[in-house]
Amino acid sequence: MSGWQVHEAQQRFSEVVRRAVDEGPQVVTRHGEEVAVVIGIAEYRRLKDGTPDFSRFLLADPDGDDDIEAVILKRHSC
Repeated sequence: MSGWQVHEAQQRFSEVVRRAVDEGPQVVTRHGEEVAVVIGIAEYRRLKDGTPDFSRFLLADPDGDDDIEAVILKRHSC
């Protein structure tokens, strides 16, 4: 992953985007702290499609226990 300071990333944004597409994620730092990452659209879509939102996660669990209260009580009784 390549790193860019914020002011440099602003001045060379086209290059940051090109490198994100060609080389992978580009980390942006402010005062030495990582604050953002620029990624190509293909990587974004892969990440977005591969991670369900929380409500989908809860609804999609076919092995989930419907009686959450019983699960909690069981865990606290051990």
